[in-house]
Amino acid sequence: MTDYNEMTQALVSCDAAELTKLVNDALAGGTPATDILNQGLIAGMDIVGERMESGDMFIPEVLMAAQAMGACVDILKPMLSDEEGAAGASVIIGTVKGDLHDIGKNLVAMMMESAGLTVHNLGVDIPPENFVSQIEKTNARIVCLSALLTTTMPAMKQTVEAIVEAGLRDKVKIMVGGAPVTQAFADEIGADGFAADAGSASKMAKSFVN
Repeated sequence: MTDYNEMTQALVSCDAAELTKLVNDALAGGTPATDILNQGLIAGMDIVGERMESGDMFIPEVLMAAQAMGACVDILKPMLSDEEGAAGASVIIGTVKGDLHDIGKNLVAMMMESAGLTVHNLGVDIPPENFVSQIEKTNARIVCLSALLTTTMPAMKQTVEAIVEAGLRDKVKIMVGGAPVTQAFADEIGADGFAADAGSASKMAKSFVN
């Protein structure tokens, strides 16, 4: 019988080698890939997210944990059908036009992928019309906008307005984040949610699709 607690502990400890061994051993023992993903890996990343929120884990450790998980998800992917596991609700994420910061945005993307969501990371300096076209292309249910400069925050408002004008507003939940962004600003521009860190962003995204 697979000990999922060992997996979650290896993941929280950022022990990539041990985690990979445990995943391979579980597969060899006949444990379904979806069970490994949900009960071992996603459960572990939930703990990582909680520890990040509480200040018990820091960004370098969270990145290490997310990378370890990503390597194991790659092992599991051939055994996961489109209906289950990693091919979850579609999310698009990007840093808005005029802003070239991406570390925080990439961490959010990794945490959301670790939560089983299908993430399309558009990169940086993304104009409103690109977000709109990607919503249509990927059938996204969540749009995540990042800005790290007060001077680029207006581009978030412009992006929300472009989504409204395209008639897509009722199809997606819009999340915003970044150092200068606040809940009040999110409310002002008509976003559905604001997340202060990657852990809470991942938790919010899951709440929107569940």
